[in-house]
Amino acid sequence: MTGQRSDARRNYSRILAVAEAEVARHGAAASLEQVARTAGVGSATVRRHFPTRQALLEAVFQERIQALCERADQLSRADDSRAALLDWLHDLVRYAVSARGLADVLTYEPPTDVPAAEPADAQAQHSCGAVLESAATPLLRRALREEAVRPGVTFHDLLTLAVGIALATEHHVEPAVQADRLFTLTVEGLSPSPRPLPRP
Repeated sequence: MTGQRSDARRNYSRILAVAEAEVARHGAAASLEQVARTAGVGSATVRRHFPTRQALLEAVFQERIQALCERADQLSRADDSRAALLDWLHDLVRYAVSARGLADVLTYEPPTDVPAAEPADAQAQHSCGAVLESAATPLLRRALREEAVRPGVTFHDLLTLAVGIALATEHHVEPAVQADRLFTLTVEGLSPSPRPLPRP
């Protein structure tokens, strides 16, 4: 029994290592069959550990998601709530641009109407988007409370912006540079400076 558990742990680690390399090369479209062949296991073994492609991708990006959660915790102690929220969102954009497939994983996330809405089931509670939502919601709530961001902004709004920028720039010659530019444009708006309202 112990030997079987050891074999299962080794298979899990080997599959995950191969999957990380495949996703880095091919993004979210990485072939599960190729992962199985390279790892030297059967497709059934891969699916036993990772029942769906989404489950495999969630595992591949677990460390990056954890790093973003830790970053949110650090920023929760910053003085400026708006700057803290935007710093975290910028980090999310950069992660999504640098890690092929992460933006695709986050597009699986269902919309939420309010910050920190409860996921529908236990599996959803551990999805990348749900984990990020739990970590970043205190930043958003504080910014909303202090009127540092537009009323009614939800976590899903922020996630959609980050994912949209990442997907729009992934084939750009310099995706990180273009993503930074679009992020700044999103935050600052199109107008170079506030303009007076037109006279009636």
